[in-house]
Amino acid sequence: MRFTRRKFLGVATAATFAATHPAFAAKPLTIGFSQVGAESEWRTANTTSIKDAAKKAGVVMKFADAQQRQENQVKAIRSFIAQRVDIIAFSPVVESGWDTVLREAKAAKIPVILTDRGVKVADPSLYVTLLGSDFVEEGRRAARWLVEHAKKNPGRAYNIVELQGTVGSAPAIDRKAGFAEVIKGEPRLKMLRSQTGDFTRTKGKEVMEAFLKSEGKNITVLYAHNDDMAIGAIQAIEEAGIKPGKDILVISIDGVRGAFEAMLQGKLNVTVECNPLLGPQLMQAALAVKAGKPVPKRIVVNEGVFPAEVAAKEFPNRRY
Repeated sequence: MRFTRRKFLGVATAATFAATHPAFAAKPLTIGFSQVGAESEWRTANTTSIKDAAKKAGVVMKFADAQQRQENQVKAIRSFIAQRVDIIAFSPVVESGWDTVLREAKAAKIPVILTDRGVKVADPSLYVTLLGSDFVEEGRRAARWLVEHAKKNPGRAYNIVELQGTVGSAPAIDRKAGFAEVIKGEPRLKMLRSQTGDFTRTKGKEVMEAFLKSEGKNITVLYAHNDDMAIGAIQAIEEAGIKPGKDILVISIDGVRGAFEAMLQGKLNVTVECNPLLGPQLMQAALAVKAGKPVPKRIVVNEGVFPAEVAAKEFPNRRY
């Protein structure tokens, strides 16, 4: 089954803008972009998409890798302000703590676009738009798959452990909330343990090992906030002599190729897509903002849900 969401369309390409706006032809748009880091397959694909789209659109990209540290992103944003870029875009490491630096960007009259993750600020006008996924809905979709699976297996116990993303990050907060919302009314679905795996494969394996030591064979479901943590956890499950995908159902989010490979091997049951290919839409939004055109405050990308049954058919189509 697939779910689709509204897509932001109708913004002209850089070539069109250059042809109709001489200032664009003389001086290409410059974007300062601060990325979270390179913690997963998803993030790598996201970075590649943004860099490739900028090059294709004739946009000058000043790129900064925050290495998953908020202080690095704040420093990068201040550097972009000092360089007088046209647009600042960034994927925030965490939700809070951005008011001061975003006020500095606003004072410098540099518009800010959020990608992938949102922020909590006192003044929503500090950023123009948020381009990315609905993380709460992703959590709901993961839980709905489990609810439907449970209906088909009335005699099975569903004791869940959860691998959360980076503490304080929007996807970790929202994916947890969406999942909890759906399973709340399902007495057969019980959450045993929940702990951060920091969105990394190594940490996912480490935390899963701890879960198995404390809960043992009571665990029948793993819900991971991203595929990389799920893949690390699968290694821990196998090393414990347990069969992932069978003895322990594995549910994750992102939809990267590694998850499809795990599904083809029977080790992962479902992945909820979180589309990282945001580059073209980011360039469209940035060009519109620079031209003074209105853009939606929230731009949601197209995404689907992929159970193991469709993995073989969908795998050749995966671009990340």
